[in-house]
Amino acid sequence: MSDHSLETELDVETVDRYKDSTMSKAGKLAMELNIERKRLKEELAQVQAEVEDLTPTTPTGTIDWYVKWASMILAVLGVFTLSAGWTLCGQTLYVLSSCGWVFVGMTWGDRAIMIGSAISGTAVAMNLVQGLQI
Repeated sequence: MSDHSLETELDVETVDRYKDSTMSKAGKLAMELNIERKRLKEELAQVQAEVEDLTPTTPTGTIDWYVKWASMILAVLGVFTLSAGWTLCGQTLYVLSSCGWVFVGMTWGDRAIMIGSAISGTAVAMNLVQGLQI
């Protein structure tokens, strides 16, 4: 490859950057490729960070995943049935949901989930037992 054809392959910025250099055209091209490689690595790192931000951190398809979603559905149904005036059914659904969330919290080692679910589930269970006694 002649020096002229190699120089035409280099972009104008590269030629300007190294115009006073005694470095060969191949050396200039190697320097420019190294700069581009670093830029692409930084861009890839940014894209990977964005993907990691969007990727769920909880496992999928495991028993705790199914319990988590079943518990979430039971909690929503419990709240709606309580709002509809079906107290016994709503409280039962909510207590079952709380038990599921305590299991999920234990599986994940997340004390906040366990404590929050245990306390709210206990409060609803106390009302449920009082309602059954009357």
